[in-house]
Amino acid sequence: MALLTLDHVTLGYENLIAAQDISAQVDVGDYLVVVGENGSGKSTLVKGMLGLLTPRKGTISMGDGLKKNQIGYMPQQTAAQRDFPASVGEVVLSGCLNRRGLKPFYGRAEKERAEQAMGLLSIQDLKNHCYRELSGGQQQRVLLSRALCATEKLLLLDEPTAGLDPLASQELYAIIRSLNRRRGVAIVMVSHDVNAALNDARKVLCMHRTLAFFGSVEEYVKSDCGRFWRGGGHAEEESWVRDGGQGDAPCGCGEDGCDHGDKSCG
Repeated sequence: MALLTLDHVTLGYENLIAAQDISAQVDVGDYLVVVGENGSGKSTLVKGMLGLLTPRKGTISMGDGLKKNQIGYMPQQTAAQRDFPASVGEVVLSGCLNRRGLKPFYGRAEKERAEQAMGLLSIQDLKNHCYRELSGGQQQRVLLSRALCATEKLLLLDEPTAGLDPLASQELYAIIRSLNRRRGVAIVMVSHDVNAALNDARKVLCMHRTLAFFGSVEEYVKSDCGRFWRGGGHAEEESWVRDGGQGDAPCGCGEDGCDHGDKSCG
């Protein structure tokens, strides 16, 4: 069953079109990784999924009883947010804001939900610690706990491992994998760490202002788009990107004067 369906969606700001003619579907329990270079429309797409941007064309619809305020969102942090002077418990509890409704204070149900979310990510012992004194990996766990307070169905994660060391990244990926496989939470993850993110994903959406690819991981790794991004190529492959991912992708081997084409390497 579809949780979120994008049907020929175009999104933008004033006179700028940032994402054009995007069609994709996130199913119950799905794991979708969104990839693309900077400025390709990934963050705009996430804002559309969250209902923060209204499509100029097309539709974004929700199923299985999902509502806009029941999507858990973990944004990228700014420097000011990393230095936020609040306790871990307060940060996590703020994820229940939409559940609180018009009540002036958080009730027992919201506090129990926050405790449960902290337990799932093993950060109960940090509850009374100041958020800004935590390590980067600990802060990301706190933010993921906060996002979980909003949902049992769908998490949108924007570069969740950005700025983390390899060990902290692996630990966070393991937590996200567990939430998806054991608790059935659907994941939509924006990531530049393509190879690591693909280990757990079921689907891939590749952006270049338009839709360069949408399909299974197996289809992606065999596609021109997949060979390009998994190969990590940049400058020498810009013409392929400018063409919107059409035609044969370069191999991505990185060797000077490479004439392998797309068949023999990468």
